[in-house]
Parts: sequence; C-alpha cells; structure tokens
Amino acid sequence: MSQLLTSRQAEELHKSIIAYLSAIGLNESASALRKESQIGDSFDDATRKKYEGLLEKKWTSVVRLQKKIMDLESRNATLQHELDSSTPTSLLRKNQDPTSWLPRSPARHTLQSHRQPVTCVAFHPIFSSLASGSEDTTIKIWDWELGELERTVKGHTKGVLDVDFGGPRGGTLLASCSSDITIKLWDPSDEYKNIRTLPGHDHSVSAVRFVPSGAAGSPASGNLLVSASRDKTLRVWDVTTGYCVKTIRGHADWVRDVAPSIDGRWLVSAGNDQTARLWDAASGEAKTAFVGHEHHVECVAIAPPASYSHLAGLAGLKKAPPAGSSAEFIATGSRDKTIKVWDGRGTLIKTLVGHDNWVRGLVFHPGGKYLLSCSDDKTIRCWDLAQEGKCVKTLEDAHGHFVSCIRWAPSVVKDDPLNGAAAGANGVVNGGAPKKDEPGGQKMNIRCVIATGSVDQNVRVFAS
Repeated sequence: MSQLLTSRQAEELHKSIIAYLSAIGLNESASALRKESQIGDSFDDATRKKYEGLLEKKWTSVVRLQKKIMDLESRNATLQHELDSSTPTSLLRKNQDPTSWLPRSPARHTLQSHRQPVTCVAFHPIFSSLASGSEDTTIKIWDWELGELERTVKGHTKGVLDVDFGGPRGGTLLASCSSDITIKLWDPSDEYKNIRTLPGHDHSVSAVRFVPSGAAGSPASGNLLVSASRDKTLRVWDVTTGYCVKTIRGHADWVRDVAPSIDGRWLVSAGNDQTARLWDAASGEAKTAFVGHEHHVECVAIAPPASYSHLAGLAGLKKAPPAGSSAEFIATGSRDKTIKVWDGRGTLIKTLVGHDNWVRGLVFHPGGKYLLSCSDDKTIRCWDLAQEGKCVKTLEDAHGHFVSCIRWAPSVVKDDPLNGAAAGANGVVNGGAPKKDEPGGQKMNIRCVIATGSVDQNVRVFAS
C-alpha cells in the first residue's frame, strides 16, 4: 500500500472505508479497522459525515472513466484501421512501378447500395469520388478510398446507362444518360444539383463522354459532351448552353458506346451494326469503319500514346507513331466474345480470344503496356501488348454475375495540385490515359485504382 499511496492518501482511504462500513451497519468491522489502522477518537460523527458516500462516488467515477477509456481506445483502433486501409500511400508497395501494376483479388472495397444491376462507373478527376449508375434509376456517389456511400442522386425515371465526369476547366460536372431518353448534368460542387437536362435523342441514350479540347499539351478545357443512342446517332452538346451543336449519323443500328480521343479531335463509336466508326469530331465526317466482328460491338477504347511503341510492333510498323498524334490505334469488344485491335485506318492487327461470354468493357492501362477487359463471363482479363496481346492475368469471379463496366481512375499531375486538377478534369479522358511529359515539364502520376460494376448490383474497387 505504501508504494501506491502516500500516508495521507492511505488515511483518507481508511476513513472512507470506516464511514462506508458504519453507514451500512457493519459497526464491528468499522471498529476493528479503526483499531488496526490506528485511527482513534479523532474519527467523530462530523468526520464520519464528511467521508460518508465518498467511497461510492470514487468507485462509480472509476467505472465511468474506465468505460470512457475503453470507448476511446475502441474508436482510436477503428480510426487507425480506417487510416491504414484508406490512405493510398500507406498501401503502395515500395518500389512498385505503377506502369506495371495490375488489379488483383480481393477487391479493396465492395460497394453495396444499388437495388438493380450496375451499368456504369466513373471517377471524379480530382477527389476520391466515384459515381455509379444503375437500372434502379439512381446514381450513387461513393468515396472510393473509404468505401463509403456519400449520397444518392435521383432524377432519371428509367435506368441510368452511363456516367462521366468532366467539363469546362475549373468546373467539373457529372453527366449521366438514361433509357428515359435524356442526358442530365449535375454539379458536384453544389451537392450534385441537377443544373441542366438535355433532350433531343429519340431513344435510349447509351453512352456519354466529355470531349477534351485543344492540341496535346495545351490546357484541355472542354465544354463539349458527346452522346451515343439507340436512335442510331451521336450527338455533340455544348454543356454551357445545353444546345445540341452537331448530330452525327452513319450507324445502321443502336450505337452502344463512344470514346473521344485525348485531344478531342476524333470520336470512335460502336454498335449493334457490328461495326466501329471513326469520326472527325469537328466536322462530324466519317473517316474509317472497322468491320470484322460477328456480333454487336459493345465497347470501344482509344489507345494512349504510351501504347504506341507496343502496338506498332503488332501492326508491323518499324517506327511508332508520334506521341502527339491521337486515335492511332483502337480496341473494340463484342458479343462475339472477342476483342479486336485496329490501326486508325481500319486495319485489323490483332484479335484477342479468351473470354467465354460478351465483352462489356475495355480500358487501356495508362502505362501503355496492357489492355484490360471485363465480360459477362464474370472475369477481368489483362492483355500484355508487349507480348502480342497475350492474356497474362485473369481475375476469376471478379463479380458474382456479369461484369458490365470498368474504368481506370484518371491520372493527376505530380507535385502541382492546381494544374493536376485542371489536367485531370479535362486532359485525361476517364478510363483513358495521361499525356506524357507536357511542355511545362509536368509528368502524370498514374493512380493504380480500377472500378467495376456488375449485374450482381455491386461496385468493386481494385487498388494497390
């Protein structure tokens, strides 16, 4: 006792115990303790009243404090776990080259809230927000780092078929399209308020993409949006006015997907007429038709300049196209279960065979070496363009049902958050690739994050 309490503290404790024993009628015990602890006649009625109840108060205080400490320790452990699992830098493997990173199971997060199949996903260019659209008519906004639902955006009256972030520099918008024949624009900076609805298509709108503007290396602020529809047309919209500035006709059936080139000069579309088509974005003139699939073409992707050196070999070219050019190579995925890689003149240079069902989504690795695909066979496959398109990785059962969409988090400019925001918002097409070494000497920082959506109603985030 002497090691823990001073003599005065010990005396106070003894008096509190004697007062407690007296209060509950254990007078003999109280007397014995007074005798053994040498507390004599000084312990009168006034002293007893002073110490009465003190022991109980101390006891309950200790219990309350213990509970508070336990609660705080539990909360601290939860926050530490959240920090460890959510901070990308803490999860980056040392010496890992982001240009060779590929997704692996299990997914970092499985995001659950949709009540119908998930049809589309898109990353915010700056923040850790991820949008997903579903046949349940809603758009969900998630924090992909934390794996938490931030909000549900409602406005469409039928299934949401595609979403994309982009827009004028410094003013990122979210665009969505739906089977209800409309395109809607939402403002992320104003609680995703619906700021404009774009009517004009005559049937379901299958895909929307913001179109970057300006030559490679210039500030790529874009106020144009392109949409693809079941009415067989592509439409180009000015998001600042809401006007349709161009209608592009040429497909003979439902247009399923559209992708703009990194400089906004070209558009590639694909559809149920079993073709993909290359268009001049400025004039709307058809440049090339890609013919060879034996079923509906579900998806298209334009190769980034980082892929040119690998694809040039596949195409039999002695020299890769210049990095400043765009739409030199494209990939298409079809219900015929194949992926086809073409040059910009419409020549088929490789057919990738491996999926056991419809190919539903394609994305080129920003590092340029790989092409990733998702399919109704529930897998994600990684194709190595440096090895003649060999499938080098398969994520079996990436979802519990058909995998309907795949997107890559857009890259950001290193060490320059302001320019990174602008370039991320517009210079990097969502799910596309960054521009290499811009004139200002800036380099793009690849984010090793992929999101997928599925008929199993889940969104999954695969991250390093």
